[in-house]
Amino acid sequence: MSGAQRVLLGWIAAVHGIRGDVLVKTHTGDPADIARYGALTDAAGERPLELMVRRVTSKGLIAHIRGIEDRTAAEALRGAELWVARERLPKAEAGEFYYVDLIGLEAFDEAGTPFGKVMNVVNYGGGDLLEVVLFDGGKRELVPFKLTFVPEVDIAAARVVIAWPLQFEIVQSEHSSGDGGDGD
Repeated sequence: MSGAQRVLLGWIAAVHGIRGDVLVKTHTGDPADIARYGALTDAAGERPLELMVRRVTSKGLIAHIRGIEDRTAAEALRGAELWVARERLPKAEAGEFYYVDLIGLEAFDEAGTPFGKVMNVVNYGGGDLLEVVLFDGGKRELVPFKLTFVPEVDIAAARVVIAWPLQFEIVQSEHSSGDGGDGD
């Protein structure tokens, strides 16, 4: 199974107690929901990891992993990522998207001209950003994933429309004018 067909739901952050329980940090809205998807896999997609929820705490989810019966075995899983096949996730609500569905979309400006491709979705604490690699020179731009800047997302057509701020368009046209400058 390739990474593009799987979604990261969380990771094992620490061991909890002596009976093999672990602390799991999740990307699911409700931390306990991570166990609803059945057996998850490690990053390589090979080892099944079936979580049984013990409780949710302010630090994360305390869970037991089937087949892990002591602290030593649990320690070996510290840092393990927990992945699920994309098709096992529920359909996204209108106006919501899974990051994995946005990656690879071709980026168009409002006039319908393609100019790049979404390579990643990141969040540094201020909200989601689309990382777009421009076709002209491979420069990467971060675009706030807000309706103001991304008025249209069409997963079926594999495209996203990006409304650049006016100053970006001016800077871009100056750099692409062929004046021989280095673009800095």
